Amino acid sequence: MSEQVHPTRRRPATGKTVADRPAVGFAGYGASGRSPLKAWEPRYRRQVIVSDLVATLVVVLTVGSVLVSRHDEVSPLELLALESITVAVVMASLAVCRVWNTAVLGQGAEEFTRLGRGLFGAVVVLGLGALAMAIPGARLWVFVVVPAIALLAFPQRYVLRRLLHRRRAGGDCLLPVLAAGDPLMVADLISRSRVASHVGWSVEAICTPDGRGLTGTNIDDVPVVGQYLDLADHVQRGGYRIVAITPDTYWTPRRLQQLAWNLEGTGTEMVVAPGLMDVAGPRLHVSGVLGMPLLRVSEPTLTGFRRMVKEAVDRVGAALLLLFLAPLLFLVAVAIMVDSRGRVFYTQKRTGKGGREFTMVKFRTMVTNADALRTRLAAANEGAGLLFKIRKDPRITKVGQILRRYSIDELPQLFNVLAGHMSLVGPRPPLPEESAKYGPEVRRRLLVKPGLTGLWQVSGRSDLSWEESVRLDLRYVEDWSLALDAVILWKTVRAVLSGEGAY
Repeated sequence: MSEQVHPTRRRPATGKTVADRPAVGFAGYGASGRSPLKAWEPRYRRQVIVSDLVATLVVVLTVGSVLVSRHDEVSPLELLALESITVAVVMASLAVCRVWNTAVLGQGAEEFTRLGRGLFGAVVVLGLGALAMAIPGARLWVFVVVPAIALLAFPQRYVLRRLLHRRRAGGDCLLPVLAAGDPLMVADLISRSRVASHVGWSVEAICTPDGRGLTGTNIDDVPVVGQYLDLADHVQRGGYRIVAITPDTYWTPRRLQQLAWNLEGTGTEMVVAPGLMDVAGPRLHVSGVLGMPLLRVSEPTLTGFRRMVKEAVDRVGAALLLLFLAPLLFLVAVAIMVDSRGRVFYTQKRTGKGGREFTMVKFRTMVTNADALRTRLAAANEGAGLLFKIRKDPRITKVGQILRRYSIDELPQLFNVLAGHMSLVGPRPPLPEESAKYGPEVRRRLLVKPGLTGLWQVSGRSDLSWEESVRLDLRYVEDWSLALDAVILWKTVRAVLSGEGAY
């Protein structure tokens, strides 16, 4: 393989070059000397399948032993048949829902959505079978076993994903990408892939219209290896996992179709970025009309049944969390009173859905005259855009530093969620003076309720730039789904425990 076809470049995060980096598999597998597709992807997929099977077996055998001890009318033979059928139905349902498709493993909410869909399908099949066979205790079995499998399978998936992301951050388990398109669009793709290393894309070569980059023969230290006409040849010889096509006038439907034909049999996936709108997730649908592939963009789900479900989850979740966290809230209140004089709670006007103002409540983390001191500290502001933030704010109390680091000061906002002013997940609640300066685009943040947590909190919090914070909030408004909410809530726990970006 020539150096031009499979170029060598340095990865800023790890210091490894593509040529120097061994083909390391997942979870300790050594170099295999095979292409990236054969090196770690099938192994990771097998690990996910085994984890799901183990979760199913553990739950089935555990519940089966309890069923035998409490129901003498269930014979060992009937129990063995019930256990075998349950394992077979659960695994078959997961397979039918394409839960183990490598395209969804390791990133995004789709992996967990498919897992939930597969387990729900197993509940339906087993429930109908239980009614038909009239096995004693079978219906109870169905509605205990499958939810228990979910409680074990979902965390296992998350642990495997975190291990995969850790290896990707170190430069392993990456998908080698050959990008082709306008140099500016390719540069944006490279920048995004480096920031979001968990996606696993490593742009290692580029093809442009004239075979040149923005500065000579490379774009952001990634070499340009040829023109569009050379693309198929480079893929067939270079072992790339993905060909990423970015917008350019050259790419007509006919040329894209011809490229797809040329890539058949290479094991390379072609990914085309429409470059029309910054919209993704459940709002995008591809359909064929008059023999033409059309990308349909549906309206954001701001009302309807799913929003009713979200409202119910918010209210019930907030009530349960307040009940569970009551001892912690009491101890924090005592610590604040002992540490400094003043009220335990701090209230502030914030802008909610539709621009309506509400009073947000938090634990007090600053001295009582903090608002008056803000004008004196204006020159020290480190916040991005319209935000006012100081990394080492002198107004913060000793207890307040701890509360802010782990976001404990935000917990009283559960009362706002319970009252319907906020949601568990949503955009950051802005101050009225901030929202008054919003342009038409940024005001779309106010189409939904602000959240106790959101994409902004699990992606860096105060370390984010103003533009990135706005982009994440708008992405949430555009691409909201119940699955995305579940992923954000899960990631919030890790973000809070790490304390990263909180000050």
